[in-house]
Amino acid sequence: MFKKGIPGKKKTKSKKAGNLKSNIIKSAAGLLILTVLVIGAGFIANYYISKKEFPAPAKNKASIKITAQKKKGAVIPPVFEVYPKEEKYHIKIQPQEKKSPERELPKVAIIIDDIGYHPFIEKKYIELDAVFTFSVLPFSPFKKNIIEAAHKKGTEIMLHLPMEPIEYPEITPGPGALLTSMTPDQLLSQLDEDIDNVPFVKGVNNHMGSKMSASDIQMNQILSVLKKRGLYFIDSKTGPISYGKESARLFKVSFAERNVFIDHKQDRDFIRKQIHALIKIANQHGEAVAIIHPYPVTYQVISEMLPYMKKNMNLVPASEIVKDLS
Repeated sequence: MFKKGIPGKKKTKSKKAGNLKSNIIKSAAGLLILTVLVIGAGFIANYYISKKEFPAPAKNKASIKITAQKKKGAVIPPVFEVYPKEEKYHIKIQPQEKKSPERELPKVAIIIDDIGYHPFIEKKYIELDAVFTFSVLPFSPFKKNIIEAAHKKGTEIMLHLPMEPIEYPEITPGPGALLTSMTPDQLLSQLDEDIDNVPFVKGVNNHMGSKMSASDIQMNQILSVLKKRGLYFIDSKTGPISYGKESARLFKVSFAERNVFIDHKQDRDFIRKQIHALIKIANQHGEAVAIIHPYPVTYQVISEMLPYMKKNMNLVPASEIVKDLS
């Protein structure tokens, strides 16, 4: 007689093989999920670790409406500037050749605009062995400490006067802005408030203002107040038309205008080229006015190039550049 097989034995083996295969698939899937989670966590950690210690500046885009109010405990800094379209790009300029040490260096005033919102970088400029002029936005949250530290060092203080740009209201100049819709009384009252808000002020330059500066009547109103206050005016030249010079001549206000924006393109090589352009212009005219902003990359390039700059220009306060117009 043949021995009968044990019932269900083959089925048991088949079932065990199936369970083993299922367990292997589950383990592989679990390992894959774990690997994805580890990699994802690594990317997230790397993102936060690699952030620079400098806060990112506000983007200069018309789609962003800027206010200088506090939002959830954080101060929103204003847009640094709305640059003239023709100055978004600059022709490549070669470095100037070294001249004899006996020559008289051209005077250059470097104005740092938008002071009062980025104290970390602003304090680093105070620590540099160089002459800068600080142009402070009225009602800015950190202006008091920065002005005190700058004044103690002997740094000249200006009012960075917010004025209406062509892009308003998509882009706003911030607190204390002078608007073309204001009546003469409103404009003069706001201007007085802005001046009084910045201690030790010696002069004024406009923050934005491409629309306001194109109004001869309102520029006359502004310059009449500066005359009474004994303040000079430097036209930032943020638009194609400006009556700043004509108004300054009319009211006999000491005047100068910006020659070069150094950092309207955030690129180290571009900023270097703009500094070489500044030196070229200063050599041609004997003096020049440059405007920079509290961008981290600007500070890095300025601090690196400072020895070269001091060999090629005489850094002076803005008050040494302005002149009475005949």
